[in-house]
Amino acid sequence: MPSKPRLAPEDWPKIAKDHGHYNMRIARDGTWFHEGRPIARPELVKLFASVLRCEADGRHWLVTPIEKGLIDVEDAAFVASLNSVEAKASPQQAITLTTNIDQRVTLGPDHPLVIEQVADTGEPRPYVALERGLRARLTASSFYDLVDLGEERDGHLWLLSNGCWFDLGALE
Repeated sequence: MPSKPRLAPEDWPKIAKDHGHYNMRIARDGTWFHEGRPIARPELVKLFASVLRCEADGRHWLVTPIEKGLIDVEDAAFVASLNSVEAKASPQQAITLTTNIDQRVTLGPDHPLVIEQVADTGEPRPYVALERGLRARLTASSFYDLVDLGEERDGHLWLLSNGCWFDLGALE
């Protein structure tokens, strides 16, 4: 008997039963909570993270082929810190970050750096784009390390990684 074709993960939201809101939250510091208590097992957080997605409207869903539910995310789903800089200060420079769930990503076309400005202070808030609409907020110290790697051009500070230039902001 032929087996059924497997459903691709990107199709799961189409068939999963909506269970409304799961009583889960991801705090600004990357801590995951269920029913108000931190999830202490990193393996469990990684499992939940593997089925997490963020839709264009900013809502975060845990989605499996069977069910889906909303969760609250205070800022970004993950936090990232600088892991390594290869070929520093050369055209081949590649900057790798590690998230709080041990995911390594290299800044570049697949994982761009996005700098947003805090509305009331104008402070930069850096993120790296991940798969499934998700993103990770860079730690302050990692962002300062990236600033140190930047190159001044035309009144802005630019960062090169994996063949892509990222605007870190205007210089005053």
